[in-house]
Amino acid sequence: MSPTGVEMSRTYKTCRMVRARLRVLVGRARAACRSGGALRRDGGMVTSEYAMGIIAAVAFAVVLYKVVTSGAVGAELERVVRQALDARM
Repeated sequence: MSPTGVEMSRTYKTCRMVRARLRVLVGRARAACRSGGALRRDGGMVTSEYAMGIIAAVAFAVVLYKVVTSGAVGAELERVVRQALDARM
């Protein structure tokens, strides 16, 4: 069954609208690329940011180690492990 003239006319109008909208969007993207504005992004961290990140990670690891090896937490972890090993299946 072939489309009627009305259906073809609607399809043609829709295609023209989509093409017009795409032309506008492509024009905006080209303008942004030329100006180096909206599409420009930083490539990554600089050396000083890496250093600060490493220092923060080490500090967090030290705090976590101190908490886990403290007496109360160690005893609680040991109790949980013993309970899990003694469980019957």
